[in-house]
Amino acid sequence: MMINTTQVSYFTLSAYFDTGVFKYLYFVIIMSLYILIISANLLLIVIICMNRSLHEPMYIFLCSLFVNELYGSTGLFPMLLVQILSDIHTVSVPFCFLQIFSVYSYGSVEFLNLAIMSYDRYLAICYPLQYNTRMTSAKVAILIGVTWLFPFLTIVILVSLSAPLQLCGNIIDKVYCGNYSVVKLACSDTRLHNIYGLICTVISIIIPLTLILYTYMKILKVCFSGSKQTRQKAVSTCTPHLASLLNFSFGCCFQILQSRFDMSSVPNMLDILLSLYFLTCQPLFTPVLYGLKMSKIRNVCKRLLCEV
Repeated sequence: MMINTTQVSYFTLSAYFDTGVFKYLYFVIIMSLYILIISANLLLIVIICMNRSLHEPMYIFLCSLFVNELYGSTGLFPMLLVQILSDIHTVSVPFCFLQIFSVYSYGSVEFLNLAIMSYDRYLAICYPLQYNTRMTSAKVAILIGVTWLFPFLTIVILVSLSAPLQLCGNIIDKVYCGNYSVVKLACSDTRLHNIYGLICTVISIIIPLTLILYTYMKILKVCFSGSKQTRQKAVSTCTPHLASLLNFSFGCCFQILQSRFDMSSVPNMLDILLSLYFLTCQPLFTPVLYGLKMSKIRNVCKRLLCEV
């Protein structure tokens, strides 16, 4: 019998398994991680906003990145905490699509934000004398606007295509809602969704990664032909960015592989941890990495601690 979305009132998240009394331990661990993510990102957002010396394009883009980490983790952790304590792992259809929107838009904003940060570093290192005229306040505002509005628009269309699908089941084999997991349940034709999903992948991942690759090729060229001071500047500003990019790309690649291929040979707990990697480690890894590696942020933090 064909079931459509008007008849399906909830989805069952089948990746959860009975952990007995250990669920309270997992709850405390996840809650502590969430509090740590919120605290670290909020602290750096406040530091950047409150200190005029940090009101530069690089730190404004960083602030946007920290805001996105808060947004992405909030799209996952509250529901994850509820599901850990619950004996029945179900989620309503509207909330499931809301989570799909938040998780997917988070990933898209992350890649675009990392791309404009690489472009900013490219201008600062390759065109230092023209940097202030090329990276104006108006341009920064436009880049930030595109970074947030464009992913939101593309994911709204993605969710709008998936929501009316006729479904033959309501079991999602993950610990949170994913668009492809819902599409796999469809009884109706999904060619349009597959084509649009491919377009979204190209726009959200391939194009930003291509821009990042291009800018770093140019930066490396300048570093090899430039002075020792230029190389030191490039290393100090680009290392955190590259580390953050590699960390997030690893998580996203595994997420794509997990969605598209059979992962039954992977132990259940490891499969869950890796599926959550880009939504848990990146929001924690990013503020810690930039807080430790960016000298201006580090100095402001030291000054604040000394005052306290």
